[in-house]
Amino acid sequence: MGKVAAIQMNSSHVIGDNLASAGRLLREARAAGADIACLPENFAFLGMRDADKLEAAEKDGDGPVQSFLTDTARELKMWVLGGTINLRCDGDRRVANASLLIDAAGRRVARYDKIHLFDVTIPGRNEQYRESSTVVPGREVVVADTPVGRLGMSVCYDMRFPELYRDLVSQGAQWFGVPAAFTVPTGRAHWETLLRARAIENLCYVVAPAQVGTHSNGRDTYGDTLICDYWGGVLSRLASGAGVVTADIDLDKLAETRARFPVLDNRRLAGPAAAAAAAPGAAAAAARAAVPA
Repeated sequence: MGKVAAIQMNSSHVIGDNLASAGRLLREARAAGADIACLPENFAFLGMRDADKLEAAEKDGDGPVQSFLTDTARELKMWVLGGTINLRCDGDRRVANASLLIDAAGRRVARYDKIHLFDVTIPGRNEQYRESSTVVPGREVVVADTPVGRLGMSVCYDMRFPELYRDLVSQGAQWFGVPAAFTVPTGRAHWETLLRARAIENLCYVVAPAQVGTHSNGRDTYGDTLICDYWGGVLSRLASGAGVVTADIDLDKLAETRARFPVLDNRRLAGPAAAAAAAPGAAAAAARAAVPA
């Protein structure tokens, strides 16, 4: 059994202020006994304009935000899921909205670039977002081992696309990270429902650290950071304000539930992944194999 922390922030356009806040909250998570702490989407920078992220973006592997993540993880001897940061892309003026997983020695273990970009007009509001104008969509599905089980990496708007999470669980994911900066209208309507649905249909824990409140650029985000268990139950939540919530990840109970309620093994998918994903006992066997001895 391990402990995961989800951090809620109200980030601004001032990187130094955001890193100071993130550092304080990461220390709070460590003091609470977290083995891994998860930061929200855009934890280090929410620009006054969408285009500001182009100037603030760092070269992959080099920059103050990446150094903050690696140095803090090493100092606290705690794994950190670095929400998302903006990384430059070769051959494209746009950036990647990248989630970085750092181990307790300060080494980068995995990088996931947000696949589904938020290009929408909010129903009933004169509120539009065109994330693809400044962000290059990711192409790779990423699963990585952590001290609290196999992590399936995702970001915010990804949660509306259940096929991504089916792919993640087919690759052995036991919990999903969903760092987010959700809008208020869609948050009220769908945030908790979608997160709990992704947990239930995949028998996975879900950890969703969020941005909250009115930001320096005038944008409002929903907050309500959640940690859900594999049965869809809410283990911890922080409805408003900056802070930290924690919950235990019990891989033995997860494996037992998957064995007793073999919904993942009962899938009958269409497409090239069908044979592997639907192999009898595959999901339960993967869950049992992933539980540390």
